[in-house]
Amino acid sequence: MKLKITYLLIVAFSIFSCKKEETKKQSEETVTSTEKTTNTSDLKITPISHATAVLTFKDEIIYLDPTLGQEAFSGFKKPTYVLITDIHGDHMDLKTLKALDLSSTKIIAPKAVAEKIKDINAKEIIVINNSETKSFTNFNVEAIPMYNLREEALKFHSKGRGNGYILTINNERIYFSGDTEDIPEMRNLKNIDKAFICMNLPYTMTVESAADAVLAFKPKQIYPYHYRGTEGLSDVTKFKEIVNKNDSSIEVVQLDWYPNRK
Repeated sequence: MKLKITYLLIVAFSIFSCKKEETKKQSEETVTSTEKTTNTSDLKITPISHATAVLTFKDEIIYLDPTLGQEAFSGFKKPTYVLITDIHGDHMDLKTLKALDLSSTKIIAPKAVAEKIKDINAKEIIVINNSETKSFTNFNVEAIPMYNLREEALKFHSKGRGNGYILTINNERIYFSGDTEDIPEMRNLKNIDKAFICMNLPYTMTVESAADAVLAFKPKQIYPYHYRGTEGLSDVTKFKEIVNKNDSSIEVVQLDWYPNRK
């Protein structure tokens, strides 16, 4: 009888130990899984005005098309990189570039821009042209064509001169259109997480054309930017309505790019 009781105690203890070990293992696996799903991107994108933004992540600070003078960036550290899309003053502002301390900064720009900023005191000027990709320590840059399609607008942006950009940061693909219409290269984009799309006349495209392009390449998130034209600000609310009416899975995020507008 004693032998039988001893045997039952041993079996019970073994079962309890196995359950305890299994529970511990499951707990460890849960922690690992949680760590993976909560390890979100530290990327922060701050609109400054019109086409100008600051991107911060890891040890990098990127000024995109810096304009409005040194004061506009007083709340930010010196840039590790400056990214410029085109030669027009709302993208390549020589006064701002000369005012900023770029002595430790690398400027990434198309050839047409690089030729006009040779006198800027930057650490390095890196030329990137349409369809080229360059890799840096914490991100990659792919240059996407940007140009006009309408006959009356061809004088504004010729194909090959400026760049839109796809930045790959923390496994996210972020697209800045630059000055463009709904060109095939935009409509054929794949796997875009965040897209910043211009929409202003007469220089780029209508709200309807921008929405149609977005519905073609289906980014996860779309941010209207660069939406001031000669007749004032474009109707970004209408843009959102068109996109969400046709595809509610695309999140339209509206940031204020013109806080000082009159």
